[in-house]
Amino acid sequence: MAGLITGALVIFILVLGGTSATYVVEPGHRGVEVMLGRVSPGFKPEGFGFKLPFVTRIAPMLIRQQTSKMTVDCYSSDLQQVKMSVRLLYRVPEASVVTVFRDYAGNPFDSLIRPRIAEAINEVTALRTAEVIVQKREEVKSLAVESARRKIGPILTIEDLVIEDINLTSALENAIEAKMVQEQEAARARFAQQQAQTEANTATIKARGEAESITLRGRALRENPGVLDLQIIEHWDGVAPQVVGPGVSGANMLLPLGELAADVAAPAAAKGGAR
Repeated sequence: MAGLITGALVIFILVLGGTSATYVVEPGHRGVEVMLGRVSPGFKPEGFGFKLPFVTRIAPMLIRQQTSKMTVDCYSSDLQQVKMSVRLLYRVPEASVVTVFRDYAGNPFDSLIRPRIAEAINEVTALRTAEVIVQKREEVKSLAVESARRKIGPILTIEDLVIEDINLTSALENAIEAKMVQEQEAARARFAQQQAQTEANTATIKARGEAESITLRGRALRENPGVLDLQIIEHWDGVAPQVVGPGVSGANMLLPLGELAADVAAPAAAKGGAR
Protein backbone atom coordinates (compact mmCIF):
# COMPACT_ATOMS: atom_id res chain seq x y z
CA MET A 1 0.00 0.00 0.00
CA ALA A 2 2.80 2.40 0.92
CA GLY A 3 4.50 1.56 -2.39
CA LEU A 4 1.38 2.51 -4.33
CA ILE A 5 1.11 5.80 -2.51
CA THR A 6 4.77 6.54 -3.12
CA GLY A 7 4.43 5.63 -6.79
CA ALA A 8 1.36 7.82 -7.21
CA LEU A 9 3.17 10.67 -5.50
CA VAL A 10 6.18 10.31 -7.78
CA ILE A 11 3.92 10.28 -10.86
CA PHE A 12 2.11 13.39 -9.61
CA ILE A 13 5.41 15.18 -9.03
CA LEU A 14 6.62 14.21 -12.49
CA VAL A 15 3.41 15.41 -14.13
CA LEU A 16 3.51 18.63 -12.15
CA GLY A 17 7.16 19.14 -13.01
CA GLY A 18 6.50 18.46 -16.68
CA THR A 19 3.63 20.91 -16.69
CA SER A 20 5.71 23.50 -14.90
CA ALA A 21 8.57 23.04 -17.34
CA THR A 22 6.52 24.17 -20.36
CA TYR A 23 4.70 27.32 -21.32
CA VAL A 24 2.52 28.67 -24.12
CA VAL A 25 2.45 32.30 -25.22
CA GLU A 26 -0.88 33.12 -26.84
CA PRO A 27 -1.13 35.03 -30.16
CA GLY A 28 -0.95 38.80 -29.75
CA HIS A 29 1.18 38.43 -26.61
CA ARG A 30 4.82 38.25 -25.67
CA GLY A 31 6.18 36.40 -22.67
CA VAL A 32 8.40 37.90 -19.97
CA GLU A 33 10.55 35.37 -18.12
CA VAL A 34 10.81 35.82 -14.37
CA MET A 35 13.21 33.54 -12.50
CA LEU A 36 13.13 33.77 -8.69
CA GLY A 37 12.02 37.40 -8.88
CA ARG A 38 14.53 38.41 -11.55
CA VAL A 39 13.26 39.57 -14.94
CA SER A 40 15.03 38.24 -18.00
CA PRO A 41 16.12 40.99 -20.46
CA GLY A 42 14.61 39.20 -23.46
CA PHE A 43 10.98 38.36 -24.20
CA LYS A 44 9.51 35.06 -25.34
CA PRO A 45 7.70 34.96 -28.70
CA GLU A 46 4.26 33.48 -29.05
CA GLY A 47 4.06 29.70 -29.14
CA PHE A 48 5.19 26.70 -27.07
CA GLY A 49 8.43 26.55 -25.09
CA PHE A 50 10.30 25.06 -22.14
CA LYS A 51 11.43 26.64 -18.89
CA LEU A 52 12.90 25.63 -15.57
CA PRO A 53 10.13 24.12 -13.47
CA PHE A 54 8.98 25.68 -10.18
CA VAL A 55 11.50 28.53 -10.24
CA THR A 56 10.59 30.24 -13.52
CA ARG A 57 7.31 31.71 -14.76
CA ILE A 58 6.36 33.34 -18.04
CA ALA A 59 4.21 36.46 -17.66
CA PRO A 60 2.14 37.33 -20.75
CA MET A 61 2.25 40.87 -22.12
CA LEU A 62 -0.34 42.09 -24.62
CA ILE A 63 1.12 43.81 -27.71
CA ARG A 64 -2.15 44.30 -29.57
CA GLN A 65 -3.78 47.70 -29.81
CA GLN A 66 -5.57 48.61 -26.61
CA THR A 67 -8.31 51.15 -25.95
CA SER A 68 -8.77 53.06 -22.71
CA LYS A 69 -11.18 55.85 -21.80
CA MET A 70 -10.51 58.79 -19.54
CA THR A 71 -11.94 62.18 -18.56
CA VAL A 72 -9.79 65.29 -18.45
CA ASP A 73 -10.69 68.46 -16.56
CA CYS A 74 -9.00 71.48 -18.12
CA TYR A 75 -9.35 75.24 -18.54
CA SER A 76 -9.43 77.36 -21.67
CA SER A 77 -7.52 80.58 -22.27
CA ASP A 78 -10.61 82.57 -21.25
CA LEU A 79 -10.65 80.67 -17.92
CA GLN A 80 -13.65 78.52 -18.75
CA GLN A 81 -13.86 75.01 -17.31
CA VAL A 82 -13.88 72.31 -19.96
CA LYS A 83 -14.45 68.63 -19.26
CA MET A 84 -13.29 66.40 -22.08
CA SER A 85 -14.05 62.69 -22.50
CA VAL A 86 -11.41 60.98 -24.63
CA ARG A 87 -10.60 57.49 -25.82
CA LEU A 88 -6.95 56.57 -26.30
CA LEU A 89 -5.69 53.92 -28.73
CA TYR A 90 -2.22 52.63 -27.94
CA ARG A 91 -0.07 49.51 -27.94
CA VAL A 92 3.10 48.21 -26.35
CA PRO A 93 5.88 47.64 -28.93
CA GLU A 94 7.94 44.48 -28.69
CA ALA A 95 11.06 46.39 -27.74
CA SER A 96 9.30 47.79 -24.65
CA VAL A 97 7.67 44.60 -23.40
CA VAL A 98 10.24 43.88 -20.69
CA THR A 99 10.55 47.54 -19.66
CA VAL A 100 6.80 48.02 -19.32
CA PHE A 101 6.50 44.81 -17.29
CA ARG A 102 9.40 45.67 -15.01
CA ASP A 103 8.77 49.41 -14.50
CA TYR A 104 4.99 49.61 -14.73
CA ALA A 105 3.88 46.15 -13.55
CA GLY A 106 2.61 45.37 -17.03
CA ASN A 107 -0.07 48.10 -16.96
CA PRO A 108 1.32 51.48 -18.03
CA PHE A 109 -2.00 53.28 -18.45
CA ASP A 110 -2.62 54.62 -14.95
CA SER A 111 0.97 55.39 -14.08
CA LEU A 112 2.31 56.56 -17.46
CA ILE A 113 -0.34 57.23 -20.07
CA ARG A 114 -3.14 58.91 -18.12
CA PRO A 115 -1.04 61.72 -16.56
CA ARG A 116 0.81 62.42 -19.82
CA ILE A 117 -2.41 62.60 -21.85
CA ALA A 118 -4.01 64.91 -19.28
CA GLU A 119 -0.95 67.15 -19.31
CA ALA A 120 -0.88 67.31 -23.12
CA ILE A 121 -4.60 68.18 -23.37
CA ASN A 122 -4.28 70.89 -20.71
CA GLU A 123 -1.38 72.47 -22.56
CA VAL A 124 -3.37 72.64 -25.80
CA THR A 125 -6.63 73.92 -24.30
CA ALA A 126 -4.86 76.57 -22.21
CA LEU A 127 -3.90 78.39 -25.43
CA ARG A 128 -7.43 78.47 -26.91
CA THR A 129 -10.79 79.82 -25.95
CA ALA A 130 -13.64 77.48 -25.08
CA GLU A 131 -15.40 78.39 -28.33
CA VAL A 132 -12.34 77.49 -30.42
CA ILE A 133 -11.93 74.22 -28.51
CA VAL A 134 -15.48 73.22 -29.43
CA GLN A 135 -15.27 74.39 -33.05
CA LYS A 136 -11.80 73.01 -33.78
CA ARG A 137 -11.78 69.77 -31.84
CA GLU A 138 -9.84 67.95 -34.60
CA GLU A 139 -7.05 70.49 -34.35
CA VAL A 140 -7.04 70.17 -30.56
CA LYS A 141 -6.89 66.39 -30.89
CA SER A 142 -3.99 66.43 -33.34
CA LEU A 143 -1.93 68.80 -31.20
CA ALA A 144 -2.68 66.78 -28.06
CA VAL A 145 -1.59 63.53 -29.74
CA GLU A 146 1.70 65.08 -30.90
CA SER A 147 2.40 66.46 -27.43
CA ALA A 148 1.53 63.14 -25.74
CA ARG A 149 3.84 61.22 -28.06
CA ARG A 150 6.72 63.52 -27.19
CA LYS A 151 6.03 63.18 -23.47
CA ILE A 152 5.63 59.38 -23.45
CA GLY A 153 8.46 58.68 -25.86
CA PRO A 154 9.11 55.42 -27.71
CA ILE A 155 8.23 53.20 -24.78
CA LEU A 156 4.62 53.14 -26.01
CA THR A 157 3.02 53.72 -29.40
CA ILE A 158 0.13 56.20 -29.32
CA GLU A 159 -2.06 55.30 -32.27
CA ASP A 160 -4.79 57.90 -31.91
CA LEU A 161 -6.78 60.05 -29.52
CA VAL A 162 -10.53 60.33 -30.02
CA ILE A 163 -12.43 63.19 -28.39
CA GLU A 164 -15.82 61.69 -27.65
CA ASP A 165 -17.42 64.60 -25.81
CA ILE A 166 -16.69 68.15 -24.68
CA ASN A 167 -18.77 69.43 -21.78
CA LEU A 168 -19.03 73.13 -20.95
CA THR A 169 -21.10 75.03 -18.44
CA SER A 170 -24.71 75.70 -19.43
CA ALA A 171 -24.19 79.46 -19.55
CA LEU A 172 -21.16 79.11 -21.80
CA GLU A 173 -22.93 76.68 -24.15
CA ASN A 174 -25.88 79.10 -24.49
CA ALA A 175 -23.53 82.01 -25.18
CA ILE A 176 -21.65 80.07 -27.87
CA GLU A 177 -24.90 78.94 -29.48
CA ALA A 178 -26.25 82.52 -29.56
CA LYS A 179 -23.03 83.78 -31.10
CA MET A 180 -23.10 81.09 -33.79
CA VAL A 181 -26.71 82.02 -34.66
CA GLN A 182 -25.72 85.68 -34.99
CA GLU A 183 -22.79 84.77 -37.23
CA GLN A 184 -25.05 82.68 -39.47
CA GLU A 185 -27.57 85.52 -39.78
CA ALA A 186 -24.78 87.98 -40.58
CA ALA A 187 -23.43 85.58 -43.22
CA ARG A 188 -26.88 85.32 -44.84
CA ALA A 189 -27.21 89.12 -44.85
CA ARG A 190 -23.80 89.50 -46.49
CA PHE A 191 -24.76 86.93 -49.12
CA ALA A 192 -28.02 88.74 -49.89
CA GLN A 193 -26.14 92.04 -50.16
CA GLN A 194 -23.56 90.54 -52.50
CA GLN A 195 -26.29 88.99 -54.62
CA ALA A 196 -28.13 92.31 -54.90
CA GLN A 197 -24.90 94.09 -55.81
CA THR A 198 -24.17 91.46 -58.47
CA GLU A 199 -27.63 91.89 -59.98
CA ALA A 200 -27.23 95.68 -59.99
CA ASN A 201 -23.84 95.42 -61.67
CA THR A 202 -25.29 93.05 -64.28
CA ALA A 203 -28.16 95.44 -65.05
CA THR A 204 -25.75 98.38 -65.33
CA ILE A 205 -23.49 96.49 -67.71
CA LYS A 206 -26.48 95.42 -69.81
CA ALA A 207 -27.85 98.96 -70.00
CA ARG A 208 -24.44 100.35 -70.89
CA GLY A 209 -24.10 97.76 -73.64
CA GLU A 210 -27.52 98.58 -75.08
CA ALA A 211 -26.74 102.32 -75.00
CA GLU A 212 -23.44 101.78 -76.75
CA SER A 213 -25.16 99.58 -79.34
CA ILE A 214 -27.77 102.27 -80.06
CA THR A 215 -25.05 104.90 -80.32
CA LEU A 216 -23.07 102.82 -82.76
CA ARG A 217 -26.14 102.10 -84.90
CA GLY A 218 -27.07 105.77 -85.01
CA ARG A 219 -23.55 106.69 -86.02
CA ALA A 220 -23.57 104.04 -88.76
CA LEU A 221 -26.89 105.33 -90.13
CA ARG A 222 -25.63 108.90 -90.19
CA GLU A 223 -22.47 107.93 -92.00
CA ASN A 224 -24.18 105.44 -94.40
CA PRO A 225 -27.86 106.39 -95.07
CA GLY A 226 -28.15 103.64 -97.61
CA VAL A 227 -27.91 101.03 -94.86
CA LEU A 228 -31.48 101.82 -93.76
CA ASP A 229 -32.82 101.36 -97.27
CA LEU A 230 -30.97 98.05 -97.51
CA GLN A 231 -32.51 96.85 -94.24
CA ILE A 232 -36.00 97.91 -95.42
CA ILE A 233 -35.54 96.04 -98.69
CA GLU A 234 -34.30 92.93 -96.89
CA HIS A 235 -37.35 92.91 -94.57
CA TRP A 236 -40.00 94.00 -97.15
CA ASP A 237 -42.82 91.46 -97.63
CA GLY A 238 -43.64 92.66 -101.18
CA VAL A 239 -46.81 94.55 -100.15
CA ALA A 240 -46.79 98.31 -100.69
CA PRO A 241 -47.90 100.37 -97.67
CA GLN A 242 -51.58 101.40 -97.67
CA VAL A 243 -51.06 104.78 -96.03
CA VAL A 244 -48.19 107.10 -96.79
CA GLY A 245 -47.79 110.80 -96.46
CA PRO A 246 -46.13 113.54 -94.53
CA GLY A 247 -48.41 112.96 -91.52
CA VAL A 248 -47.42 109.34 -91.14
CA SER A 249 -44.35 108.64 -89.10
CA GLY A 250 -41.67 107.18 -91.29
CA ALA A 251 -43.37 108.03 -94.54
CA ASN A 252 -40.23 109.54 -95.95
CA MET A 253 -38.55 106.18 -95.41
CA LEU A 254 -41.45 104.26 -96.98
CA LEU A 255 -41.60 106.31 -100.17
CA PRO A 256 -38.66 104.53 -101.78
CA LEU A 257 -40.64 101.33 -101.43
CA GLY A 258 -43.08 102.54 -104.07
CA GLU A 259 -40.26 103.12 -106.47
CA LEU A 260 -38.90 99.71 -105.59
CA ALA A 261 -42.36 98.18 -106.17
CA ALA A 262 -42.62 99.85 -109.54
CA ASP A 263 -39.20 98.66 -110.50
CA VAL A 264 -40.09 95.14 -109.42
CA ALA A 265 -43.55 95.19 -111.07
CA ALA A 266 -42.43 96.62 -114.47
CA PRO A 267 -40.36 93.61 -115.51
CA ALA A 268 -43.21 91.37 -114.44
CA ALA A 269 -45.73 93.30 -116.56
CA ALA A 270 -43.44 93.30 -119.53
CA LYS A 271 -43.03 89.56 -119.28
CA GLY A 272 -46.83 89.15 -119.13
CA GLY A 273 -47.32 91.31 -122.23
CA ALA A 274 -44.77 89.32 -124.12
CA ARG A 275 -46.81 86.21 -123.52
